Amino acid sequence: MGLGGISISELLIVLVIVVLIFGTKRLKSIGSDLGGAIKGFRSATADDDKKTQEPAKPLASPEPDAEFPEQKQKNRQA
Repeated sequence: MGLGGISISELLIVLVIVVLIFGTKRLKSIGSDLGGAIKGFRSATADDDKKTQEPAKPLASPEPDAEFPEQKQKNRQA
């Protein structure tokens, strides 16, 4: 028994049909395009992993009451 209940003879029949439909030249170009896409995807995910592993720069915190001056006035009155 092969993959998921498909025997090797059935896989060979499917392969022969695919070669007959697309031809060997087109299958070669499809394979190289697919390989290039996978390579690009891997390099993009590796670049993304490098960015996430870098330590984050701390954000400059504003003054505590800079955004809400009315809160500052209430604290002075209390």
